[in-house]
Amino acid sequence: MAPDRLTQIRRYLYLNGATGVHELAEKVDASLATIRRDLQRLEEQGIIIRTHGGATIADSVGLEIAFEARENQNLEDKRAIADAAFAMLRPNTAIFLDAGTTVLQLARRLRLDPMPLTVFSNNISVAEALMGLDHIQVILLGGRVRQSNRSVVGALSEQVIEGLWFDQLYLGASAVQPDYTIATPDSDEASLNAAMLKHSSERYLLVDSGKFGRHSTYRVGRLDQITQIFTDAHLSEEWIARMQQLNIPLTQPENLVESIA
Repeated sequence: MAPDRLTQIRRYLYLNGATGVHELAEKVDASLATIRRDLQRLEEQGIIIRTHGGATIADSVGLEIAFEARENQNLEDKRAIADAAFAMLRPNTAIFLDAGTTVLQLARRLRLDPMPLTVFSNNISVAEALMGLDHIQVILLGGRVRQSNRSVVGALSEQVIEGLWFDQLYLGASAVQPDYTIATPDSDEASLNAAMLKHSSERYLLVDSGKFGRHSTYRVGRLDQITQIFTDAHLSEEWIARMQQLNIPLTQPENLVESIA
């Protein structure tokens, strides 16, 4: 079934950023008056923000400067990765969305097309992105707030994880190291992420290709613990061959900027 017009508009704004009404009208084959009414409806739902002559997807405000800078790096690739990972979600399951910036894009993608889910997270921005949706129950872990990425970490968070089990985990990473380990610069985050891996049935790693071959201080886990990797189309042939040797499914979505289908 072809997506309805509002879904097309949401998807196009999500993938392309701020867009003028004339461009939207052309992309979805509708009149300017119709597009303006649609944008008003989407703004009332908190999904978009109307701008002078157009609209953009509504993002949570008040992000830490460092987090916002990381979030906007390779944004186009991160949104393509998130869009591909979105296909793995199943209604009526319990999932964990961690504090990675690519995982945050998955939360924002989910807001565009919500489904019945219980979503656990240790990221304030993820919780904000999914607030107010009727069919999604959001559970934010307690603990120490790590301001650089708006995550919640520490012993209290780990205690909560020990009593839980998740159907799916969506995990980001600061580094995928040459020895096939996943790593992060914060010890508490590494410990919490390791606990997530141990308490999840399916484990999806969402990382842009720039993270492969990097090093970071604290080890989270091994790539052979991962069910499937989602990355961008720029991953090197060497790393593609390495993933094939490990027999880890690898998904590399093409750039989706031009698509609203």
